[in-house]
Amino acid sequence: MYQPPLPPPPVQPAPPPPPPPPEEDLSPPGVGVPSHNYSSNESHSQSSKSLDYVYPETPAPYASSVPSYDPYQQPPAYGYEGYAYNEQAQKYGGQESHYQYQYPASGSSFLYESYKYPDRYPAYSSNYRPPSERQRYTSNSSSQGYHHYPGYSSGRRYEQRHDQEHRQIQDSRYAHEPRHGHYAHRQAKGSQHGYYGSAARNQVSDDYSPRGHHERERNETLEKTRAKPKVETERDRLLRQWCSNFCEKPEDYVKKMNALSEADAPVESWVRSSPAELYYERTKSENEVRGRARLQKLCTLFDEELLQRAKRVREKLPVYVPPPRKARRRVCKHKHKSEACSSSSSSDDDSDEDAFKIEQDCCMEELSRKVQHPQRVHADLWHNDAGEMNDGPLCRCSAKSRRIGIRHGIYPGETGYKLCDPNSNNAGKLFHYRISISPPTNFLTKTPTIIKHDEHEFLFEGFSLLSHVRLSDLPVCKVIRFNIEYTIEYEEEKMPENFTIHELDIFFKYLFHELLELVDFNLMPNLPSGNVEESCPAFHFFPRFVRDLPDNGKEVLAMVEVLRYLLDNSAQLVERQQLLHLNQISQSEWQNYVDFIKGMLVTKPGYKPCSLRVDQLDRNNSDLPECVDRETGISHPAIVHFGICHPQLSYAGNPEYQKAWREYVKYRHLMANMSKPSFKDKRKLEEKEQRLQEMRTQGRMKRNITVAISSEGFYRTGIMCDVVQHAMLIPVLTGHLRFHKSLDLLEESIGYRFKNRYLLQLALTHPSYKENYGTNPDHARNSLTNCGIRQPEYGDRKIHYMNTRKRGINTLVSIMSRFGKEHETVSNITHNERLEFLGDAVVEFLSSIHLFFMFPELEEGGLATYRAAIVQNQHLALLAKKLQLEEFMLYAHGSDLCHELELRHAMANCFEALMGALLLDGGIKVADEVFTDALFRQDEKLLSIWKNLPEHPLQEQEPLGDRSCIDSYRVLKELTKFEDSIGIKFKHIRLLARAFTDRSIGFTHLTLGSNQRLEFLGDTVLQLICSEYLYRHFPEHHEGHLSLLRSSLVNNRTQAVVCDDLGMPKYAVYANPKADLKTKDRADLLEAFLGALYVDKGLLYCEQFCHVCLFPRLQLFIMNQDWNDPKSKLQQCCLTLRTMDGGEPDIPYYKVVEASGPTNTRVYKVAVYFRSKRLATSSGSSIQQAEMNAAKQALENSRDLFPQLDHQKRVIAKSIKKQTGNELDNDSDRQHQEEKIKRPKYATPLQDESHLPKQYRMHENISSDELPEDEDFESTAPKSPTMPLRSNRSGSSSSSSSSDSDGSTSSPKCKRRLKKCSSVSSKSSLG
Repeated sequence: MYQPPLPPPPVQPAPPPPPPPPEEDLSPPGVGVPSHNYSSNESHSQSSKSLDYVYPETPAPYASSVPSYDPYQQPPAYGYEGYAYNEQAQKYGGQESHYQYQYPASGSSFLYESYKYPDRYPAYSSNYRPPSERQRYTSNSSSQGYHHYPGYSSGRRYEQRHDQEHRQIQDSRYAHEPRHGHYAHRQAKGSQHGYYGSAARNQVSDDYSPRGHHERERNETLEKTRAKPKVETERDRLLRQWCSNFCEKPEDYVKKMNALSEADAPVESWVRSSPAELYYERTKSENEVRGRARLQKLCTLFDEELLQRAKRVREKLPVYVPPPRKARRRVCKHKHKSEACSSSSSSDDDSDEDAFKIEQDCCMEELSRKVQHPQRVHADLWHNDAGEMNDGPLCRCSAKSRRIGIRHGIYPGETGYKLCDPNSNNAGKLFHYRISISPPTNFLTKTPTIIKHDEHEFLFEGFSLLSHVRLSDLPVCKVIRFNIEYTIEYEEEKMPENFTIHELDIFFKYLFHELLELVDFNLMPNLPSGNVEESCPAFHFFPRFVRDLPDNGKEVLAMVEVLRYLLDNSAQLVERQQLLHLNQISQSEWQNYVDFIKGMLVTKPGYKPCSLRVDQLDRNNSDLPECVDRETGISHPAIVHFGICHPQLSYAGNPEYQKAWREYVKYRHLMANMSKPSFKDKRKLEEKEQRLQEMRTQGRMKRNITVAISSEGFYRTGIMCDVVQHAMLIPVLTGHLRFHKSLDLLEESIGYRFKNRYLLQLALTHPSYKENYGTNPDHARNSLTNCGIRQPEYGDRKIHYMNTRKRGINTLVSIMSRFGKEHETVSNITHNERLEFLGDAVVEFLSSIHLFFMFPELEEGGLATYRAAIVQNQHLALLAKKLQLEEFMLYAHGSDLCHELELRHAMANCFEALMGALLLDGGIKVADEVFTDALFRQDEKLLSIWKNLPEHPLQEQEPLGDRSCIDSYRVLKELTKFEDSIGIKFKHIRLLARAFTDRSIGFTHLTLGSNQRLEFLGDTVLQLICSEYLYRHFPEHHEGHLSLLRSSLVNNRTQAVVCDDLGMPKYAVYANPKADLKTKDRADLLEAFLGALYVDKGLLYCEQFCHVCLFPRLQLFIMNQDWNDPKSKLQQCCLTLRTMDGGEPDIPYYKVVEASGPTNTRVYKVAVYFRSKRLATSSGSSIQQAEMNAAKQALENSRDLFPQLDHQKRVIAKSIKKQTGNELDNDSDRQHQEEKIKRPKYATPLQDESHLPKQYRMHENISSDELPEDEDFESTAPKSPTMPLRSNRSGSSSSSSSSDSDGSTSSPKCKRRLKKCSSVSSKSSLG
């Protein structure tokens, strides 16, 4: 570790090399000589002849190829990389110490007895400085040069390499040198050990050199001729290769990975451990090693010097007793929906505002209490306390709730792990995995942690994970940090050898608990006995310091070298002896040291926070009185740290700023919906924006802060920010792995093992859950701010809400304008609301089919009543309790679910989501088995009745089919024509006859009843099929959006259209035949038919029927906005015209102005009003239908009043153009040529929109100032790599190519698809 410059160490005489030229001076390696002779003293010259020998430039760690200082090239010794004090064995504590950190010679062997810091040796003055700068240059009368200072020993590293390199030196470098005074005037290389760097030496050469002008010119000419290209050192090569993997954006990472996958298959990799036979010995087992006695001594020393250091400091400090915490007046005021509806809106607003103020007061009180901690390093640096967040306690749950739940660190099924042998690597018991993170953005730093060992440099690349159980193929662990989605992967690898479990445990405690202060991060299982010593931690972590080897190999540094490195780099940041001569150090030398420690973690044991990152070390601290020791008057340099203020104390958490921000956003939104904003309105918006900017720039509210702290009491660690960046993802990964390990118990409970475990994880994830830190979130944020990378690169902040944002009319229109995917696509929405949407249909379907077959005589009303009792949330919560889902649920550790009713509601939703996941992973049969087991697992009799369903009465009468009855009944003969039209032949055609029999017919022996029961069954079958299809093919839609699409598919109007397309009404049987069936009657016919089809053929036929007759219409529903009824659309448009005055928003209201006709055929006339102005009137057979017609008429009449309509029109038109235009590139040239012939040559992009519905043709009824700009069309071009950009085809004119490019949405292929959507052939076959 490099320190501020000190006098260089003395050099022991090397073994004499072959005789050099008589007049040549030789200098020891690493200690350069000035470019002049201070004196012609004879004694000095004689002493120089044998010692002043300059080694050639080599890639060895101590022989730098450039004269500049490189801190990573410094061999560490006793916590000082700047000077390698290789002492002789000395007595300390009655023992003789032979320890030396490292020796370049591979054959060297030194005994290790004890390790002590250099400042503990009484006879050793490691930080002594000469009293003045001038004395460095006034050694002319001395018998030795300044590099022979008697207080230092040179170390044996130079002697060991002397014999090996002498022949090369003599042959390659000095054979052609002149014999007279060459070394007296050649420019010396910069010393990497001494005080005199190249800059200092060059600086003084002109002042003290006795040489003449011509001699200097001659020397400069010789130096130029001798100039050699810079040799790339091992560290340079490592950093170059390391940085070549840097990806600035996730897209760059995808491109790099695609390029690697397309390249040739890489050579099989291999890994080995660095040799450390002095500390480890092999056992008879494969890859297993045990620690020797000296390793145990080193671990004991590590524990005493680093782990117990803070404890010793705290024992000397006064005991801190925190002031009593006031009880919060508002523990939880979360109301259930049923309760919230009973109170008025004004009282709710007042209570919410009062509650918010109380909460703010409590938070500020907690923050001020932590700031006043006596051991706090600085008021703006936040520390971690066990079980505490910055603004109060982490957990406010009841004592009962704290006994269960993953949020409390209790993972079901964790019964403890067998204790590992601490003095072995337990290769036969543990499984080794290498952890990798992608993309590497913010994990590749400019100053990575590098350990030098055995003439090589080992670069930190991450951690290895050691697990007690083999990790199966689990879902990928993903986390969003710095607005970038990171993927944490683990790959099984050969077990490294040279480490022991005890070493890993003490390193884990030092890094995670002592330095990062993640005091709530615990890997110990929660045992019933509470004795943590009975079990091993769930995982062990091994820091990987590696270097590359030939043939795609890697060498992993032994763990003992990591511990020795940490011990060597645990000296004080600035030693006391250096403080005495702080101002005598030149600026360049001081800056070299500052650059070396910049980005390193330093620690002040016993204080809060104990560790922080050094961003600058300033010795000019006259404005900081706390840096001056009052007793001795010694000035300590100031540590400068750039951090982030706590949100509650910055503008981000300031109530005034939040209120001003909400007003600004609201006003900006309202102005965007104004038809013609006035100058006054624009000016007002500018004033609000300027006010926000002023509040952000106020000193007391700034988010970014600069902290200056005295360096007194701080110790170096040798750990750079890259280790912290990797370490802060370890809690996320361990939580992910422990959660999936506990899911084994849940799978055992339900009796099914998921093939896709991610579906089970998704089903148990509440929308409030955010996986970002894996431990106490404030602890992780504090540690990242204090110790993490200073300037991380941030991604697009939209990633936080691009898959979660649901509110707002613009979001609704944007999402609902997207078409479905052709193939099943995985959604990026990471909570269980979509699965809940699907599971609701699954539970309803399973309940319906069991009730339908169990009660063959029960009518539709009775079946619906029983089903409602089964599928209600209160009952589903009981089923979730049986499966113990509350122990596995993932949700935010807050007050959202602290209310019992809310928790039960969340459990019911979780059960529905589980049913949806079972359907997707195992099919409806698996979901039925789990649902049945949850209902009656304690009652065998009821379980048997529920499982063993009887067949339909018509099937029981004719088990082999009843088609033999066709000739006997005219109705059945007619139905065969219907079968031919749809391509399906029923095995029990009487089921089809019952589906067309109205209840007015009464009971007949042919059908055994009417179609009402089949209609009940068909409705739930249609719900399930549509829900599953929408879930699979609309991945960007949330639960509410999927419900809107499903309602547009299963409503009476759509079903009636399909019924007419298939010609069903003419086969319907009524007691009193009707000339024209109502919409409801035709919809009931279709549902009854689907019920009969399910009973006779099963679910697969019903799915195929919907794929042919129903789902192709979805595209037209989306284009026409059929999911949005006129009343809802009118209200949405009115809400966008809210004013800043506050109060209740203006919404349209309806009045019945006339009712005429008899009661059974009465016609109602309804008028709609907005802001006391009548917009339209319309009539209908019911009040609801009349209101719908009035709203539709109002939207047509008052188009100028609602600019939102034009906005929606443009959004949907762009969406259609973007989505359908992609398909046109795949058309054949023949189709393009036919289209060109049909299309006028002068057609423009806006004119070529014949395939769009009339209301979405952008050029119709739109003024010129409303036409979209060219950039709007360019922005709709596909951006995805899977959507190739359209290009002009060669051989076509500019006008035709432009027409093809922009107006290609009316190609024959698109027209055929839209035509298919509008009408389905009655002769379509389902087979």
